[in-house]
Amino acid sequence: MTSRVREKFATQINSKILSAVRSLAKSEGRQIQALVDEALADLIEKRKQGRPRSYVMEAYLRSHETFGPLYKKLAE
Repeated sequence: MTSRVREKFATQINSKILSAVRSLAKSEGRQIQALVDEALADLIEKRKQGRPRSYVMEAYLRSHETFGPLYKKLAE
């Protein structure tokens, strides 16, 4: 979903959210636009056909290889 072509757009955002995003960007040493790109890409992935994000399922499947028997016991 990442692309070198960038397009400007304008929007409005809740001031508390914007303040939190600015703080997060500063603490991570990143630009706000990078966080917006990441957030929008995550939203799009999450909303695709109501399926969980691919990296979440990959993490679950890896954990299931290790903890499958425990998950089964917990479900009982």
